[in-house]
Amino acid sequence: MLGMTFAGLRVPLRWCPRPWAVTSMFCMAEPRWGKASVSSTWRLLSGTSIEPPLTRERYGVSRLPFSRVTAQDLHAFQQLVPGRVVTDEEQLRSHNTDWLRTVRGHSEVLLKPESTAEVSQLLRYCNERNLAVTPQGGNTGMVGGSVPVFDEILISTALMDQVISFDNVSGALVCQAGCILESLNQYVEGQGYIMPLDLGAKGSCHIGGNLATNAGGLRLLRYGSLRGTVLGLEAVLADGTILNCLSSLRKDNTGYDLKQLLIGSEGTLGLITAVSILCPRRPCAVNVALLGCKSFTRVLEVFAMCRDLLGEILSAYEFLDTECMRMVQTHLKLSNPLTDSAFYVLIETSGSCASHDEEKLNTFLERALDSGLVTAGTLATDQGKIKALWALRERITEALSHDGYVYKYDLSLPVNKLYDLVAETRVRVGTSARSVVGYGHLGDGNLHLNVTADSHSDTLLAVLEPFVYDWTARHCGSISAEHGLGFKKRDHIHYSKSSAAVQLMQRLKHMLDPKGIMNPYKTIPSID
Repeated sequence: MLGMTFAGLRVPLRWCPRPWAVTSMFCMAEPRWGKASVSSTWRLLSGTSIEPPLTRERYGVSRLPFSRVTAQDLHAFQQLVPGRVVTDEEQLRSHNTDWLRTVRGHSEVLLKPESTAEVSQLLRYCNERNLAVTPQGGNTGMVGGSVPVFDEILISTALMDQVISFDNVSGALVCQAGCILESLNQYVEGQGYIMPLDLGAKGSCHIGGNLATNAGGLRLLRYGSLRGTVLGLEAVLADGTILNCLSSLRKDNTGYDLKQLLIGSEGTLGLITAVSILCPRRPCAVNVALLGCKSFTRVLEVFAMCRDLLGEILSAYEFLDTECMRMVQTHLKLSNPLTDSAFYVLIETSGSCASHDEEKLNTFLERALDSGLVTAGTLATDQGKIKALWALRERITEALSHDGYVYKYDLSLPVNKLYDLVAETRVRVGTSARSVVGYGHLGDGNLHLNVTADSHSDTLLAVLEPFVYDWTARHCGSISAEHGLGFKKRDHIHYSKSSAAVQLMQRLKHMLDPKGIMNPYKTIPSID
C-alpha cells in the first residue's frame, strides 16, 4: 500500500479522516462529485437551441463563386447515397453550428456516405459541378473548421464507423474515419490495448476528425504525437481520386510520406476515410494524483521532479489554475477534494508492474511534500476514482461554455513562459471580461488560454487579438498547438509560419484542389 511519512508516522494514502479539511497530507478522498459523462454533456450542449449569428454576418466574409445546389443535384445525390440525403432544416441545425456556439453556416444538404467508394463518387460529382463541401466528423472542433461558412454541402462520416481489422500482436488497428474515439478505445481495451489518444470529447469525436486536426490530447507526454502513431490512412481527394496509403507497417521509407500531408490539413486537401493506427498495450497499473501548489513556479519544479523520479511511467502532467477549479465547481457542481490552491496539478502514471510503480510514486510524493513544493494532494488507484479526478481537468471546456461567450486560444509556448501570458492577459482585459483562465498540458508546453464574457464583443476581441498571437510569436511559440486553424485562425497563420511556408501550402492546396471546393475559407489563406 502506498504511504506517506507525516509527523513521524507512516500514513496510508488510502486513509484520511477528513480529506477535504487536511493540508500538507496526501489522502484517498472519496469523490463527492457525480460521474456525468463528458461526452454526453458535449452532445447536450451541441443540441441547445441557442444559435450565434451567421458567420458571414459576424465576420463579414464574402462567398466565393461556387455553384448552388439545385433540384437536379439533390436527385443525383439520392442516386449516389439513397436514403442518406438530409435536407430538413431542423435536422441540419446542429450540423450548421459548432458546439461552442460561436460560428454558424446555412448548409441545406447533409450527405451520409457509408464507404470510401461513395465518398469518391460524391466528391467527383461536387468537383465537376463546382459545389463546395465541408467534411464533418463529430463536430467537436474549437476553431470553426467542421461547419460551413455559407451553404457548403456537408459530408458526414457518421455512418463510416466500422473496425476493419486489428492485429493483436502488433497492436495495429485499421478502421473507418467515422469511428468514435471512445468506442475504439473500448474495442482495443478488450484486446489488451488502448488508443494512444485521449480527449475530453472522446465520446463524440471521430478518429478521422482527430487526424484531420492532428489532435494532441491528454497523454502526448507518454505516447507521443498523433503523427507518430498513425501508420497509414486512406483519403479521397477533391476530384474523387482515392489515395490509399492504408499501410500497417512500422517502417515504410518508399518515397514521400503522403499521409503526413493529410494529417492536420483539416479537410482542405481531402477527406480522410480510414486510418491505420498503432495502439500501445493497456497498462496494468494506473495511478492518478491531484496536487495543490502555491505558484506556477512550483508547478514547474514539481514537473522537473516528476520527470526525474517517475521517468518512464509518467503518462500525463496537467495543470489548471484556481479559476478553472472555480468554474467546474460553480457550473458543473464538481467538488474539489483539496483545500483551495493557486494551482492544481494532475499527474497520471501507467506501467506494467503495480509494486514498481507504487514504489516510484511513493518516493516522488514524499519528496514533493517534504520539499514544500506541494501543499495538499489526493491519490486515486481504482478506475472510478481515477475518472472522477480526471473529470476536474477534462470538463473545464464544458464548464467554460456555461460561463458565457468563450474566446479560446490553444498555444504552444516554452514551459517557463506558459502562464505569463495568462497573467498579462488578465491585466490587459481588466473588467471587460468575466474571467481569464489558463490550463493545459505542461508536459508538451500546450497552454489553453480562455477568456469568457457575457457575449461576443468586437471591442474585447480587438483587445485580445492580435495581442495574444503577437505575444506568442515574440516568445517563439505556436498559435495552434492541437486544435488547428480552422476558420477562426486562418488569417493569423503568419504568426507561426513564414511567408515561404504559407506560399508552399497554398501551392499544394491549389495542386490537389484546383477549384478550392474542399472546406473553403479554412486553414490556408487564399492566394489572392
